Amino acid sequence: MRTRLAALAVIAALALAGCGGADPQDRNVPLVISGKASDPGSSSSATVETTQIAPTILRLLGLNPRELQAVRTEGTKSLP
Repeated sequence: MRTRLAALAVIAALALAGCGGADPQDRNVPLVISGKASDPGSSSSATVETTQIAPTILRLLGLNPRELQAVRTEGTKSLP
């Protein structure tokens, strides 16, 4: 149940964010993650995909991202 609620929260957040477009200003946007499980003051310049957001949120919540079928099927990794 906890995994399903977390997954629904992730889906809602992604739906609100929208899909963007092909223009660089639509694709190259900052992403901020904050919470107990994140490293304070750390940053990364790695290129990431929006598909990595859901498994990352699940991992930060202490849940197994591989419980999501898409993560298993596509082999999606969490954010660095």
